[in-house]
Amino acid sequence: MSSPAEPALGDRASDTSPAARRRVLWELVSLWLFTLLAIRGVVMLQATTGMPEFVLAAVPCLFIYMPVFLCRLRKVDSYAYRLAIPAFRDRIAWGRALGTAGITLGIVLVPWLVGYHLYQTLIFGFKPAMRMPAEPLTLIAYQLFFVAVPEEFFYRGYVQTRLNEVFERRFLIFGVPCSHGLWIGCLLFAFGHSLVILRWWHFATFFPGLLFGLLREKTGGVMAGAFLHAAFNILVVWMDTVYGVIPP
Repeated sequence: MSSPAEPALGDRASDTSPAARRRVLWELVSLWLFTLLAIRGVVMLQATTGMPEFVLAAVPCLFIYMPVFLCRLRKVDSYAYRLAIPAFRDRIAWGRALGTAGITLGIVLVPWLVGYHLYQTLIFGFKPAMRMPAEPLTLIAYQLFFVAVPEEFFYRGYVQTRLNEVFERRFLIFGVPCSHGLWIGCLLFAFGHSLVILRWWHFATFFPGLLFGLLREKTGGVMAGAFLHAAFNILVVWMDTVYGVIPP
């Protein structure tokens, strides 16, 4: 009989000693700071020098390739982590990821829309009108491939998975086993936004980050979270346009 396949890194805790936890936390904070400050530098350089916008393609590249580079320094195969997206022809994997994201979105959509409406109308006085983003297809492609996939690759694919190597997944959230890596990764996700461009509301991104992290634990990959991440971002831009928060 053939032996069972070795579980992927981060699918089980390999060393939960205090020393290992400190080492991994320092590693991840260093990776986070270096990557996000480099991204901040790219964004500021483009904004202040008038360089063409294609320079900003460095942002998703940094999110994707810095963890891969770190894996090489650690002499670990990055493919041993849940980093790669499914093969293009793997319709089952794509369908499961999209379906899981769609079900999750369906559960939270109505409460979110009600909360958004009350927030914009009662606090800021914005009113909905018949408006829509100027280039919806561009918006969808940008949010999925430029924002959601790279960020999920970084935060849930590497950071959260790496934390699962030193924290046992002994907590059940909606029946999904999770470790302390879930909320630690969400903290880095939330405040990583502020390292690039400071906004007072960035702390709130911690909460959708919990959903993305749960989907990573439930599915073992990052694409369900990436689909949901993109959907949330698109929804926010769309509703901000409808309510006049941003111009069409």
